[in-house]
Amino acid sequence: MISETGRVVGIDQDALWVETIQRSTCSSCSAQKGCGQGLMNKALDGRRNQLRVKLGGQSADDFQLDDQLEIGIPERALVGGAMVVYLLPLFTMLAAMAGVSHYFVGDVAAAIGALLGFVAGMVLLGLHARLISDNPAYQPQILAKKPSVTAQSVSVYDSSYSV
Repeated sequence: MISETGRVVGIDQDALWVETIQRSTCSSCSAQKGCGQGLMNKALDGRRNQLRVKLGGQSADDFQLDDQLEIGIPERALVGGAMVVYLLPLFTMLAAMAGVSHYFVGDVAAAIGALLGFVAGMVLLGLHARLISDNPAYQPQILAKKPSVTAQSVSVYDSSYSV
């Protein structure tokens, strides 16, 4: 389970909106300058992301705005999702390009086939996203509610001592 800490920014009847802050680990990587992910992290570092986390049997009344939560998503869902997002458009693009190149000669025909295959892959990706949108295996889960530090719970002055 991959976990992340977030803050509740919205409450629905069956879900919470949790805001997380992206953290970059690229400073410790040796391929910083040659990596596209490193460039994206530099451009978006500190960006706030909001996730819809279903309550899964818990009551919405148990949560308040600004509560700190630890949320998690199974590794299988993350790895499988990444493979589908990257590979499905790539495979449909290559298959359409090969199919068009079989019937028509020329680079323009191959490029048009590749473009059509890519678009078809994106459409299939949208359909796949709709199919798994309610599957609990792919949904983030609430792992723990972290205690929040408030002004009432922190006392700097003890009234039992007199001056």
